[in-house]
Amino acid sequence: KVIWTLLVTILGYASSLPVSDDSICTAEELAKYSIIFTGKWSQTAFPKQYPLYRPPAQWSSLLGVTHSSDYSMWKKNEYASNGVRDFAEKGEAWLLMKEIEEAGEKIQSVHGIFSAPAISSGTGQTSTELEVHSRHPLVSFVVRIVPSPDWFVGIDSLNLCEGDHWMEEVSVDLFPYDAGTDSGFTFSSPNFATIPQDTVTEITCSSPSHPANSFYYPKLKILPPIAQVTMVKLKKTQLGLPAPYLNLQAKSNEVIDTVS
Repeated sequence: KVIWTLLVTILGYASSLPVSDDSICTAEELAKYSIIFTGKWSQTAFPKQYPLYRPPAQWSSLLGVTHSSDYSMWKKNEYASNGVRDFAEKGEAWLLMKEIEEAGEKIQSVHGIFSAPAISSGTGQTSTELEVHSRHPLVSFVVRIVPSPDWFVGIDSLNLCEGDHWMEEVSVDLFPYDAGTDSGFTFSSPNFATIPQDTVTEITCSSPSHPANSFYYPKLKILPPIAQVTMVKLKKTQLGLPAPYLNLQAKSNEVIDTVS
């Protein structure tokens, strides 16, 4: 009777433990992906205050990490770290990379960092490769919207593992976020720190609800995606070769970068 009671207690405790997103990944240990970031920030889709010069609309380099659920690069409705603040406001990656490396050393939650080149216009593509691990199947990244006060696009903890296998391909539409560290309303607003700091929030066609907001389109129900990311699992024969989907015909205003 004592053993049975103890067993029930242990099972009850185990069932109450939180199950992390990556605890059930039983896929092969490592998988490589091509990640293709596509900017869709055109003057046609986003005519209001569209930046044409000093500087024109463009994207910073992409900075990302593959990790477990013990680490978070950024989260909606939570405060941005100092590293994310520096990246979102100025495109400076040093402090964010230091935060990632420290998290990896302390709690073994990071598998790898990856980056892709900047895009010199609002529309275009950039790409690189990343590696995920069965204990680190989550992908997060940020790309700064240039120019902007502290706006960015990105992904928070996308799980590429589905039980016993890795996803073959996934595409995600991206929308603008405000890092909550600068109070500017427009793309070219002067630097004006938000004190106290606010949380990371999604920018929509009606929020912030202010006519000066560069993304304020009250007649729309939803903003069109300002960017898109596609991740494609590489077969072993493709490793080290240029990423797929990059031999597309370039439009006159697109930059296509096939160099990892």
